Amino acid sequence: MGYAVCTHSSKISMVPRSLAPLLAVFALAGCTVGPVYKRPDVQLAEHFRSQVGPSEATAIADLPWWDVFNDKTLQSLIVEALTNNYDLRVAVIRIEQARALVGVAKADFYPQIGYQGVAGRDKAFVPLENSSGNVTFNTFGNLLSAAWELDVWGRIRHGTEAARASLYSQEYVRRGVMLTLVSSVAERYFSLIEFDRELAIAKESSETYRQTLDLFTSRFRAGRDSKLGVVRAQAAYDSSSATIANLNRAIGQQENALSVLLGGFPKAIDRGIVLTAQVMPPMPVGLTTDLLKRRPDILQAEEGMIGANAELGIAVANFYPRIGLSALFGGQSPQFDDMFKSEFNIWSIGGTVAGPIFQGGRLRSAYRAQEAYWDQTIAQYKQTIIVAFRETSDALIARQTLVDQREAIQKQVVALREAADIATERYGAGRANYFEVLEAQQQLFPAESALAQTQRDQLLAVVNLYKALGGGWSLKDHEWTQPQ
Repeated sequence: MGYAVCTHSSKISMVPRSLAPLLAVFALAGCTVGPVYKRPDVQLAEHFRSQVGPSEATAIADLPWWDVFNDKTLQSLIVEALTNNYDLRVAVIRIEQARALVGVAKADFYPQIGYQGVAGRDKAFVPLENSSGNVTFNTFGNLLSAAWELDVWGRIRHGTEAARASLYSQEYVRRGVMLTLVSSVAERYFSLIEFDRELAIAKESSETYRQTLDLFTSRFRAGRDSKLGVVRAQAAYDSSSATIANLNRAIGQQENALSVLLGGFPKAIDRGIVLTAQVMPPMPVGLTTDLLKRRPDILQAEEGMIGANAELGIAVANFYPRIGLSALFGGQSPQFDDMFKSEFNIWSIGGTVAGPIFQGGRLRSAYRAQEAYWDQTIAQYKQTIIVAFRETSDALIARQTLVDQREAIQKQVVALREAADIATERYGAGRANYFEVLEAQQQLFPAESALAQTQRDQLLAVVNLYKALGGGWSLKDHEWTQPQ
């Protein structure tokens, strides 16, 4: 952290002496005390953990979201969310509020001009000749006043800088909300179509268990098997029915959650491409240094540092005197009609200097508190970067491991389906008991559900990587809702 040093060379001797003090004040204007912002040094890793191959010049984050999520139904849902979501509306309103507060901070650069009117009737002691006691009199007045604080030490400039940093911070909050909204809609949608797939599996298993129950029942009635197989098959069938009810509840609640993201009341959600037909896009990650310009939360954290640095400058400027000009013009008289006559005019003009001498350590403590806050924002900035690297690495690890996991489960499902078919054939031929049939079926259907969950997790890994890298960072605001 460095501190600004002011140097001026003004030839005050070349002007009349009466104006020299005033011009000296103006010569000092623009001299800003306090720290000059400099981004803290951050040592970044050259590669993301679990990154495959060399760093690419481009990344998935460079793509617009509709090139990553190419399901047309999902795209329409995202556009609806970006148009109607209330969290995003709140973020936009906060930007307008922050922009207005920049105007409030900048207003102190200019003279503050006001007016005042006075009308009253008083009774008080007035030391006048021939006066015996208190006097009752009227008072009328009109005043036009002006005051201008010269920003000699940069206190107002620092305040404006802090307000502007808050504005930019809210801009990045909005960008973060937009990216989070796109990611959340995609996550909910992929979870929804995964529930659809699990429901289809559950219905298939329920039908299979019903057929098995009918088979075991007929064999029991024919005296060829015991009742144990019947009750076991009945239990399996009832369990599948409970699973269907549970999935229907999960689907309804997921649709409700999506409806809220879309800015509407709970409703049914359209589906597009089914889970098993979803295509995985390529997932290059780009350079690690690009995170600093892509991630909205990192950019927001830096604006927090800029604002804290400016607030620290205000704390420094508070040690110096405030220098200003003031003027007043108006009229005052005991009669309303006389108030505007020249003989009843009043005016004043002058300069003011006011500064602290002793305040019990208040200013020094305020400076130390602001200095500590500056250090806090640095730590928050660096922590945000570390979290960004972790989230990126998590997505990369998921992408790599889920490929192997999906391949293994697919092979398991094929083997278990063949085992279930063989067990059913053997049971029908009287060469196997009911335990073999139920065991094969009870292993197959959970494996199929696990495969569906793995397919969903692969899609979520794409969503998480896109979000972790700050996807869509190059899009202009109006382009977010205009998929090509």
